[in-house]
Amino acid sequence: MSDMTMTAAVEAALPKAPFEGRHLIDGIWRESHDGETFDRISPSHGILVSRSARAGRVETEAAIEAARKAFDDGRWSRISGKARAMFLLKVADRIEANVERMALLETLESGKPISQARGEIAGAADLWRYAASLARTMYGDSHNSLGEDMLAMVLKEPIGVVSIITPWNFPFWILSQKLPFALAAGCTCVIKPSEMTPSTTVILGELLLQAGLPAGVVNIVLGFGQPVGALMAEHPDVDMVSFTGSTAVGKAIAAAASATLKKVALELGGKNPQVVFPDADLESAADAITFGVYFNAGECCNSGSRIIVHEDIAEALVEKVVALSKKVAFGDPLNPETQVGAIISQAHQEKIAGYVADALAAGASLKLGGAPVSHPGLPGRFFAPTVVIGVTADMAIAREEVFGPVLSVLTFRTLDEAIALTNDAAYGLSAGVWSENVHTCLAFARRAEAGTVWTNTWMDGFPEVTFGGYKQSGQGRENGRYGLEEFLEIKSVVMRVGRTRANWVRG
Repeated sequence: MSDMTMTAAVEAALPKAPFEGRHLIDGIWRESHDGETFDRISPSHGILVSRSARAGRVETEAAIEAARKAFDDGRWSRISGKARAMFLLKVADRIEANVERMALLETLESGKPISQARGEIAGAADLWRYAASLARTMYGDSHNSLGEDMLAMVLKEPIGVVSIITPWNFPFWILSQKLPFALAAGCTCVIKPSEMTPSTTVILGELLLQAGLPAGVVNIVLGFGQPVGALMAEHPDVDMVSFTGSTAVGKAIAAAASATLKKVALELGGKNPQVVFPDADLESAADAITFGVYFNAGECCNSGSRIIVHEDIAEALVEKVVALSKKVAFGDPLNPETQVGAIISQAHQEKIAGYVADALAAGASLKLGGAPVSHPGLPGRFFAPTVVIGVTADMAIAREEVFGPVLSVLTFRTLDEAIALTNDAAYGLSAGVWSENVHTCLAFARRAEAGTVWTNTWMDGFPEVTFGGYKQSGQGRENGRYGLEEFLEIKSVVMRVGRTRANWVRG
């Protein structure tokens, strides 16, 4: 335990009964037709957190049918942007009023620290408010230079029924990067949260109904990828799928959607580097590296899971990161002082440990951690802060998404070498560069194959700034105006002014 800081278990008011999750279909809360349910056990506290209705084909098809009807009859798609914006603002207010209730459930289901859960849920309200501003400011184009007898317009219309499939690591935050933008555009939706973290999505359904959402505009089905997620991807009445999760599942969704050529937006994995040059502020860089790899226990697509550091400063920087790593507060997610909580499942913890073991077998070495740890007051799963040095670019730990609190250290000599290491990955979600020289930062930013490049910072984000990846990190964008554009279809309208069209048939 001397190599890490662990917070104590606290006497918290745990729920007296599990949260009961049901499907929201056409404005009505429903059990599954066959009575099937599934349970979620807390990865940190070992208690039954939630019991949810388990959807099958019947519930999924009913939800899609409700969304299709609600879109086609115009109850949402054809109302004014002002009306949609006012609704989104009401939801934002209700989210803020329910932060504590939602944060407790999300913490117990996911294992993330409650202070982090509170921040994410409260912060998500800002995404809803920003989407409301977009609902009122959508615009197309006009072409008034085609001749005095011609006028053309480019209209932007809601794409239709959207299937939204969200992951377990940021269940409410990622839903809020999708749903309010789809609603702002005028779409109707079917949502499937992860089976490991369903409850805050169900609570959002309650808030949507309280705010006056028409029946069928948002439908929620609880269950597993088979058959629910697969049907949401392949169904002909669905016009678009928006998915966040692993690259492997994203590819499967794209394949399932291809039969109907529906639009697919994917936010997938990342193997995100922070590149540190000799003139960098090493104190700030070390802190950002520590934050980037341990935030959300590394279970984050934006995790800064590898650093590419100049040889001249590598030893000094690693020592700083190791010293800071020992101070990061791991432990009870319900303790407000905790910064890193529990690992989502036993299988995932074994996967993390396997990456570390394979790297050591391939010639890397440990500077810190490297194994699961037990908490003296909790039955849950925890993994020690881990720093692996001597990593080479061909090792799996340097190329694949570990999704845990594990940092890989690689070194470079020149800018070209740093760029090559940065881009030598199947992923391209985000990257960071640390240098006091603006020319170095700009050169790196322009050549890095990543959807976001941070300079002298890590993981700062805003609703206004779009987010998404290159290569196998996905396709499409979230947040910002581009996040709205994903849910819009483009239509050109060409108009002739006056009876000026010449007949094609002669005589």
